[in-house]
Amino acid sequence: MQIYIDGEYYSKAEAKISVFDHGLLYGDGIFEGIRAYNGGLFRLREHMVRLYESAKTIALDIPLPLEQLEQDVIETVRRNNLRDAYIRLIVTRGAGDLGIDPRKCAKASIIIIATSISLYPEEMYENGLSVITVPTRRNHSEMVNPRVKSLNYLNNILAKEEGNHLGYAEVVMLNSDGYVVEGSADNIFIVKNGVLITPPAFLGILKGITREVVMELAQAMGTEVRETVFTRHDLYNADECFFTGTGAELIPVVEVDGRSIGTGKPGEMTKQLLAAFRKERTETGVPIYPCCQYPSAS
Repeated sequence: MQIYIDGEYYSKAEAKISVFDHGLLYGDGIFEGIRAYNGGLFRLREHMVRLYESAKTIALDIPLPLEQLEQDVIETVRRNNLRDAYIRLIVTRGAGDLGIDPRKCAKASIIIIATSISLYPEEMYENGLSVITVPTRRNHSEMVNPRVKSLNYLNNILAKEEGNHLGYAEVVMLNSDGYVVEGSADNIFIVKNGVLITPPAFLGILKGITREVVMELAQAMGTEVRETVFTRHDLYNADECFFTGTGAELIPVVEVDGRSIGTGKPGEMTKQLLAAFRKERTETGVPIYPCCQYPSAS
């Protein structure tokens, strides 16, 4: 494995950052998770734009132009000879001192890791997930803004740990007003009377790239899509439910807090959107390799 750190490549054993890095000390940084399918990086430009928008919001100066960093992502995947991969792109505030003042960090640090990921076994896509709502509430958008994909992920981790404790692979989080917002690492959708519904960004959600793709695909199929608030009552009485995310892709939810969603099996719209998403992901993307350098499928 070759890991990119600030313009150089290191083996996994040699890849290191300073113990004074503010990403490590304070979660002061941002990241993106990007997928490669069949030799193409899926929605790479959208991920890069979100990274730079996150950086601007937290006043973090990324020391490379977007186009150059985009090429560095591609090169990192090439060096690891991958055609299907998960890429973690990280920008930290950089090394400072033990105080929190970001002015002590002279230059941001960039890390790119390309590897593989499998969050859920295939049978969960076929049969669906059972999930619960958890006590931990999603950060308010004026506290740690969920629109920024920051390294400060403790809010999500606490929710995930509550699910782990009770044996659930994913959970549903509410905001401080009790509205459904998202999972610990995924956006959430419900279907009611043929309408696809997802929480709006202003509630305090991450505006997911996969979320946007799914809404595009649904609209192309002629489905009405609404971004609107809903409660657990609406969730329990939905006809269908599913999560979306870069790692999870699109995965059905068939039970929430012991209540069956619809028939208790993945619904037809969910199946159609999953099939459409899998087609989209494998047929589009930024090419990683010139044809003469394309690695074998093995």
